[in-house]
Amino acid sequence: MTSRDILHMRRAIALAARGLGGTSPNPVVGCVILDPSGEVAGEGFHAYAGGPHAEVVALRAAGERARGGTAYVTLEPCNHTGRTGPCSAALIEAGVARVVVAVSDPNPKAAGGAAVLWEHGVVVDEGVLTAEAEEVNAAWLTFVRAGRPYVTWKFAATVDGRSAAEDGTSQWITSPEARADVHRLRAESDAVVAGIGTVLADDPRLTARVPDPPRAAPVLRVVVDSGARTPAAARVLDGEAPTLVAVAEDAAVPAHLSPHAVRLPRVPGGIDLRALLAELHRRQVVSVLIEGGPVLAGAFLREGLVDRVVGYLAPALLGAGAAALGPAGASTITEIHRLEFADVTPVGPDLRLVLRPKSPGSQSPKES
Repeated sequence: MTSRDILHMRRAIALAARGLGGTSPNPVVGCVILDPSGEVAGEGFHAYAGGPHAEVVALRAAGERARGGTAYVTLEPCNHTGRTGPCSAALIEAGVARVVVAVSDPNPKAAGGAAVLWEHGVVVDEGVLTAEAEEVNAAWLTFVRAGRPYVTWKFAATVDGRSAAEDGTSQWITSPEARADVHRLRAESDAVVAGIGTVLADDPRLTARVPDPPRAAPVLRVVVDSGARTPAAARVLDGEAPTLVAVAEDAAVPAHLSPHAVRLPRVPGGIDLRALLAELHRRQVVSVLIEGGPVLAGAFLREGLVDRVVGYLAPALLGAGAAALGPAGASTITEIHRLEFADVTPVGPDLRLVLRPKSPGSQSPKES
């Protein structure tokens, strides 16, 4: 791996990130093509599902300059025909001499592109900036490898961890800038999930309101409501975006919820969250944002189902009131959920913290 490889792969990863929120259920992918002299001839990224893949976009930009050149791709070029043709064939036809890959494709339907390239005399170097490329594609990789959506828990709180005052008021703890950033986070997700307690207390819309949404379809709104108590007048049922209400299989579902309801197994404390994620996976939901409800967030953490935590901390103190997180299965310090900081960024007057479990994807469920 040369310094040039690192430079151009890092650019490909930045390009891939531009597709976040628009490619589901496909991965985000970026590509940079150099001509034989080492100059950038073309760039591209996968912008939306069904659209041209990153390699095709970059090859179109490069034209004949791609012949004899090098392609940097964040994910192994696909080797299957879906809504578009195989990228491995496109690279071979364009006469690319070398392909540098960050991450091997874990999807058996699309994998094998590297082997086909080798068979046609193209040099393939794999494993360049793998960790960085996996980071930008974490949601899709979890969807494929773990067979469930990637789960982010988002919360907003004071620096002493309060998400609401003692009288229940919570609007607004964080700044307009932080709230705008939350809408961006929603727009990058396939589904936003809230518990029935949040729906009854705050009547949220759970929509992604951003100036230029990258998504081809609205974000799915999901209410975890074991007892089917979501009111007919709730804003999550306003038709502005699709809504799924997860109810217990033994619940009596009123007529206004029937078009939205999906029945799932009941477990102590509510709905079987693994069954919920399996249902969302079946519906091609790649990424989920848990928003609203300390009890729901605690349940996801307790089951080892949180892949990322995004917290917005306001420079304020309450001293009393609701905590941002409910019981999460840590009754003693040895059961504490250890996280690692991935990013700390000021957003207006607030701080945005991005954290991940110490061993992502390897948390084991804790006894309740």
